[in-house]
Amino acid sequence: MSMEQVNVNIGLLGCGTVGTSLLELIHEQREVISQRTGLVIDVAMVSVRDVSKSRTAPIDPTLFTDDPKQVVESADVDVVVEVMGGIDPSRELISKALELGKPVVTANKELLAAHGEELYALADQSGVDLLFEAAVAGGIPIIRPLRESLAGEPITRVMGIVNGTTNFILTKMTEEGMSFADALEEAQKLGYAESDPTADVGGHDAAAKAAIIASLAFGGRVNSDDVYVEGITEITPEDIEFAHRLGHCIKLLAIVEKQESNGAESLCVRVHPSMVPLTHPLANVQESFNAIFVEGDSVGELMFYGRGAGGPPTASAVLGDLIDASCNIKRSSAASIGDFTSINISPIADLETQYFFEVEVEDQPGVLAQVAAVLGEQNVSIQSMEQEGLESEARLIFITHKALESSFQAAIGALDKLKIVRNIGTVLRVIGID
Repeated sequence: MSMEQVNVNIGLLGCGTVGTSLLELIHEQREVISQRTGLVIDVAMVSVRDVSKSRTAPIDPTLFTDDPKQVVESADVDVVVEVMGGIDPSRELISKALELGKPVVTANKELLAAHGEELYALADQSGVDLLFEAAVAGGIPIIRPLRESLAGEPITRVMGIVNGTTNFILTKMTEEGMSFADALEEAQKLGYAESDPTADVGGHDAAAKAAIIASLAFGGRVNSDDVYVEGITEITPEDIEFAHRLGHCIKLLAIVEKQESNGAESLCVRVHPSMVPLTHPLANVQESFNAIFVEGDSVGELMFYGRGAGGPPTASAVLGDLIDASCNIKRSSAASIGDFTSINISPIADLETQYFFEVEVEDQPGVLAQVAAVLGEQNVSIQSMEQEGLESEARLIFITHKALESSFQAAIGALDKLKIVRNIGTVLRVIGID
C-alpha cells in the first residue's frame, strides 16, 4: 500500500550558513524524505536582509523577501523555520507564528535561554510544535532524548563541551603549546570563531545552552541569568602543562547538577574552565567537536558526541525537527514540552567540588606549613601538591579534596594577604574525581 503524500510548505527566516545548508539538504533529500515519510517538503518563502545579494542556495530567487513578517503571516506557509539568531525580531516573529497556529523550528539558543518558557507556553496554548534540536549542540541529538527518551529518568547531572570554538582553542593550546591569542587567531582564520569572539570565549554561548539543558533535564525555570559564567581568556599554556602533569586536561564545561543547598534540593548551573581527568571520556573530545555527558540514577552514564556547530551538522538537526513537525501536522498532533516548575538555583558559593590552584611563594623554610594552616582554617584539605623551584621563590601547585566554594574563596583571600605569598595564579574547579 503506497504512503499518502502530504505537501508541507516551509517559510525560512534567515539564509546564512545554516539556512543555506538547510536549503541544500532539503533539495538533496527531497525524494528520500518523501519515500520514508510521505512528506513533500517545499520552500514557499525565505526572508533575507538583502534580496539583491547573490546566493548559492538551490532555490528560485523570486522566493526571497526582505520582509520576515510576510513569511510568518503568509497563508502559503505551514511551518516556520527560524535561523536568523538574536532576540529581536526573532522573538516577535516566532510568537506571531505560534499564535497563528504554525509549528516553529528554531536554532536560536540565545532567545530560548532568555524567553523559552514564554514561547513554550505559547506553543502549548496553540497546540503546535516548537522544536529546537539545533539550538544546543549542532548536529548532536540531545534535546529530543532529554524531552522524550529520558523524560522519566531521575537525572542527577548533565555536563559537557557545548562550544566548538573554545574546544578548538584549548585543543591547539594543549597539542601545539599555542598561546590563547594565537589559537584564537587560527580559529578565526578557519571560520571556527567570529570576528568578535566574546560570546564564545567569554562562556556566554555555552551558558545559554546550559540554561536550555537545565530546563529540559530538570523541568525547572532556568534562564541565562541563572548561570554562573567564566570564560577561557585567562588560561595559559603553562596552566595546561601543569594540569597534564597532574593527569588532567582543561576544558570549558557547561555543568548542570542537583545538590543540597541550605537543606533543600537545588540546581547548580555553571560554565567555566575545568580540570578533567585524562581518563574521563570528555578529555578525548578534541578540536571543534562537542560532547554531552548525562548521568542518571537508573540509566547510569550516557555520552552524546559529534559536530556541535557548522552549517551542515546544524542544518541536519533543523531538518530532523522540520520532518518531525511536518509529520505531526499530518497526524494533527504536537509534542508538548510540559509545564516548568519553579526551581531553587543555588549560588556558586554553595558549590562543593575540588580545586586546582597555583601559589608563588618566597622560597624559605616553613612556607608550606603556613599555606596549609590557612587552608585548614577554612576547612580546605589538600589531596595532592607539587613544588617547583623558581629564582628566589617557589611555585606550589595544589589539588584539594572537595570543599565549599565559599570556604575555598575565603582561603584564597587569606593566602593573598600572607607576606610570603608573591602571587596566586590560576584557580580551576576539578571534575570527575571522587
